[in-house]
Amino acid sequence: MIAVVETAETHRAIEAVWRIESARLIAGLTRIVRDLDQAEELAQDALVAALEQWPRSGIPDNPGAWLMTTAKRRAIDHFRHTAIAAQKHEALGRDFIDRENTVPDMAAAIDDNIGDDLLRLVFIACHPVLTAEARVALTLRLLGGLTTDEIARAYLSSEPTIAQRIVRAKRTLSESRVPFEVPRRAEFTARLSSVLQVIYLIFNEGYSATAGDDWMRPALCEEALRLGRILVELVPKEAEVHGLVALMEIQASRAKARVNPSGEPILLLDQDRTRWDRLLIGRGLAALKRAEQLGAMRGTYSIQAAIAACHAVAATADETEWSRIAALYGDLAEVSPSPIVELNRAVAVGMAYGPAAGLELVDALRDHPALQGYHLLPSVRGDLLKNLGRFNEARAEFENAAAITQNARERNLLLERSRAAKEG
Repeated sequence: MIAVVETAETHRAIEAVWRIESARLIAGLTRIVRDLDQAEELAQDALVAALEQWPRSGIPDNPGAWLMTTAKRRAIDHFRHTAIAAQKHEALGRDFIDRENTVPDMAAAIDDNIGDDLLRLVFIACHPVLTAEARVALTLRLLGGLTTDEIARAYLSSEPTIAQRIVRAKRTLSESRVPFEVPRRAEFTARLSSVLQVIYLIFNEGYSATAGDDWMRPALCEEALRLGRILVELVPKEAEVHGLVALMEIQASRAKARVNPSGEPILLLDQDRTRWDRLLIGRGLAALKRAEQLGAMRGTYSIQAAIAACHAVAATADETEWSRIAALYGDLAEVSPSPIVELNRAVAVGMAYGPAAGLELVDALRDHPALQGYHLLPSVRGDLLKNLGRFNEARAEFENAAAITQNARERNLLLERSRAAKEG
């Protein structure tokens, strides 16, 4: 019985090591073999070897180095025995062996290029040649270390669907001959935008799940934050990276206050702010300050982080500086115009200058094609109508929003708000 418990504990430790080391491992192997699919296979082989050996031998002092050593030896075997690599294997095999002979400390061998390797892997996984869904799945697989089953559960999809999405993404990258490199300055900004978008999409799905029975999926928020923090280390002078991390840190600080013990949602104005994580808020404000120093206050994520900061520094909902938030949404609308930004601006205007002012802005958006079927439009309108004392109209809007949303927890909340409007 003791042996079984020890084995289970070792397996849990291996899973933790894999989550931390897999991106570094795959990145380093991709540089060596120049094939993303093969690099992941070699990394998985090393993981299988660890699962077989570590329960007997114990976890090595440097598990990442052990995994890399094992994977590189398998790479050497591959080049020695694969006919496709016949012209290359002698030179490559000699190069690998020379490295092992001259660099006995494999930890040093990993760390030599790890920054560049990870950054290259980030840009590959988030390459704009892929669809947004494929970029998200591939990023969570390669950089988050999640299994296809974990990704499928997180996005309420089937494992075969996610597996096929990842396979197609790799095939697309191969057929498009995407190089394993960080793009040059001419392309860098556009490609970095794709990377930030993917991380933001992952965080948003964790913060407000679009479908299913849970209001939040904290694991996705944690993965997005981890990826953002890694990216900050890799490109510390890129202002909008700090802006995105600031936004995620501050938003994540509210996680414990956003649901009650039974998992039902608690809206921002009703949250117990003493439950907000002050450490995360401090980290977020520091990241926002760094973004400001680097000149990012006209960036999409930095402006959103500044909006989140307005809530974070207000001790109570009544102390929130809504006029500043409304102005910041105006700035965001100039930088990144969209009807959803305008809808959020309407909320802030309604809080700052009265519900009639907010309702006027919302009504101007009612026929916008992009907001047809978007449940937050009738939800916001219901709020404003309720604050104006137009309870019957508010109730209808909340019921409409409840019929549209695909999230069960949110549906219950909207129906409860409809009943409350009726009582009002």
